[in-house]
Amino acid sequence: MTRYAVIDPADGSLVREYATASDADIAHAVTSAHAAYDGWARQSSVADRTALLRAVAKLHLERREELAAIIVRETGKFLADALSEVDFTARIYSYYADNAEHFLHDEPVTLLAGTGSAVIRRSPLGTILGVMPWNYPYYQVGRFAAPNLAVGNTVIVKHAPQCPESAAAQERLFRDAGFPEGAYVNVYATNNQVAEVIADPRVQGVSLTGSDGAGAAIAGIAGRHLKKVVLELGGSNPFVLLSTGDLDAAVDAAVAARLDNTGQSCNAAKRFVIVDELYDAFLERFTKRLLAAELAPLSSVQAAARLEEQVRRAVAQGAELVSAGDRRGAHFPAAVLTGVTADHDVYREELFGPVATVFRVASEEEAVRLANDSPYGLGAYVFTTDPDQASRVTDRLDAGMVFVNGVRAAGVELPFGGVKRSGIGRELGRLGIEEFVNKKLVRVLG
Repeated sequence: MTRYAVIDPADGSLVREYATASDADIAHAVTSAHAAYDGWARQSSVADRTALLRAVAKLHLERREELAAIIVRETGKFLADALSEVDFTARIYSYYADNAEHFLHDEPVTLLAGTGSAVIRRSPLGTILGVMPWNYPYYQVGRFAAPNLAVGNTVIVKHAPQCPESAAAQERLFRDAGFPEGAYVNVYATNNQVAEVIADPRVQGVSLTGSDGAGAAIAGIAGRHLKKVVLELGGSNPFVLLSTGDLDAAVDAAVAARLDNTGQSCNAAKRFVIVDELYDAFLERFTKRLLAAELAPLSSVQAAARLEEQVRRAVAQGAELVSAGDRRGAHFPAAVLTGVTADHDVYREELFGPVATVFRVASEEEAVRLANDSPYGLGAYVFTTDPDQASRVTDRLDAGMVFVNGVRAAGVELPFGGVKRSGIGRELGRLGIEEFVNKKLVRVLG
């Protein structure tokens, strides 16, 4: 049985346990969400719905201290990072409130023959299921819920088992903002119940953020029932350093990119691909700064133990490790792995925590080849003083997002998503509202 509980990773203490949903609870959730779609959503205008999203954004800011404290308990992240997440999430709701009407306006089609008119009209699909991860409990929900509710879909949210308190707080927030019953429904569901929800004909799609294994399982179920999916999965993002006019600044960017959310971010830099002439100086400075960083605990003892096993296996297979110390419960020390080759398991794995792998390359060609030699294709970072080189390398990288000469540059207006085993579809920006819509052709003759 799936256990929904808040266990403080800082000390391992049980804060509170929540009851897993019964089958009757799940049936009620789907019925409620479908009824809200068939009633409220069909009768409301985009302006009606965006007004409610503005209220959601406002409540995030009014309750930011309370909301932040919850995810500190659930995930162990620093309070400043938790507050930043709440603020960014509020901006997501404001962004779709401000832009949904423009994004959803009728799009004229120029006719090649005949008289009359034709438009593409964007309309909702129905109820959409969201399966959410633990690493950003508010941000991940925001980028799923905001565009769908703006369109007029209703949402059922199945949050991570370690995030039941933030899940409940968000459902309460939507109710307080004025959304009707069923527009936003939280469920403490088991995996089997998730499969049943996807199979229900009243549910029109599913969005998951999680591991590639979870994505494959969800996509398989959705495929059998002909349901649309959006999958934001793992990443082992390369940080490619080809030239720089300020090595210290490049090192600082590399450390920041690796330690985003204590390294527990899909889009964090994880593999550092350094051109030969900069490698030695970069490695020395990067290792020193990474190992000196103050870190929050990982999300759980289990997450830290899993990372420890990956590192242990890498060393056993021949990689060289420099570490800040030993694991203590959920606290995992920053570490650097070198000497990793394609024969090592860790070469193709995602390291979800403050561990970096650093590679030496002799040329731009080798850097691109190594960067692309991964089952993942979420994001990438390119540092170079040559604009032509930046353009060449960016075009050749197998990634859904490429950031040139900068890190941590996400924005609510920028689409987020990847290729290969990093997922299907996009979230945020204009593309994020296009995923679960009926792009209906309306052709008027005469």
